[in-house]
Parts: sequence; C-alpha cells; structure tokens
Amino acid sequence: MNRDKRADIFARLAGENPEPRTELAYGTPFELLIAVMLSAQATDVSVNRATGPLFAAADTPQAMLALGADRIKDFIKSIGLFNTKAANIVKTCRTLVDDHGGHVPRSREALQALPGVGRKTANVVLNTAFGEPTIAVDTHIFRVCNRTRIAPGKTPLQVEEKLLRFVPAEFKRGAHHWLILHGRYVCTARRPRCGSCSIEDLCEYRHKEDG
Repeated sequence: MNRDKRADIFARLAGENPEPRTELAYGTPFELLIAVMLSAQATDVSVNRATGPLFAAADTPQAMLALGADRIKDFIKSIGLFNTKAANIVKTCRTLVDDHGGHVPRSREALQALPGVGRKTANVVLNTAFGEPTIAVDTHIFRVCNRTRIAPGKTPLQVEEKLLRFVPAEFKRGAHHWLILHGRYVCTARRPRCGSCSIEDLCEYRHKEDG
C-alpha cells in the first residue's frame, strides 16, 4: 500500500469521526490507567459497568489503596482475571503514591514500570490522557492493519512500528481510535462489513464480503 492510499484512508476515517474518543469511561488520567488495566481480555462495556461504582468509591491512588485488594475484587469480579488485576492495581497505586506523588507519569518508561502495565496500556494512556501521538495495537488494530495492508506485521510491535512510520503526522494522534473503532464495528473478525465500509475501495483485502 502506498503513501497516498494510506493518507486517503485516514482522511476518510477522520472525516467520519473528527474527534475520536475511547469508549472507556474515565474522568482523570488515573481513572483511565485503571480502566485500561482492567480492559485486558474484557470488553469496554464490562469494564465501564465495573468502574462506575469502583471510581465512585475510590478515584485516586490513595483512596484505592485504602479500599484494598479484597474490596477492589468485589467491584471487578465480573471481569476476567480479576484476582490478578486487583493485585496489580494495589501495587500500581502504591508505586504511584511512593514514586510519583500520586500522579500518573507521562513517560513510557515510568508507565511500563508499573505492575500490570505493558506497552499497549502505556500507549493508550500517553495518547488518550496526554495527547501523545502514540498508537496502541490491540487485536482489532492488528487485524485491520494486516487485513487492509495499511501496516502488515507478524507481531503487534511490528504493526505499531510501521504505523508510526506510515501514518501521516496529522493523523497519528487519532489513528489508534479510528482503527480500533473500525475493527470493532466495521472490519469485524468473523465477517467484515465490506459493503458498509467507507474505505473499501482503498482496502487491499483479497476476500471482501458484501455485508
């Protein structure tokens, strides 16, 4: 796929959704961090259902520590891997309080040093909370980039590195959201809705569907 075609794809996605946003509910960088940590192997809908009551009870690292792992589990037990996630939340909150004054750090290195925070989570926080032009690659984005040939790669990191090279600068900040929403609602896993896709004529997928 050439540069002009990629630029056209992102221009169309931007035209459809000029100000793309995450579907996770949050009010502060800390709440976003916790929500993204909980979102691994879970839907945004299920995370939002849990974090509404959780954040009402504890919306700072200090308050979350006071809540404790057992009470946190009560709020997130409907989410997969809740035992591990509760433990990581407590450890992360302790690190935020002890090493960062209770604030979410703005560097990738500091974010990835937090328990339960990997590269994808760090990228989401940097992009969504702090406006950095990072691109987190989840299963939806990995599929879309390989299927369309926007940025094919064998691993999420390869796809991320290609996106950072190929996506025009003016579209980098929104690219993560446009691609994840496109994968979630249009370029779906089992049967892509090619007939309803605004970039179908630019997509290089060989097995297009009519749906």
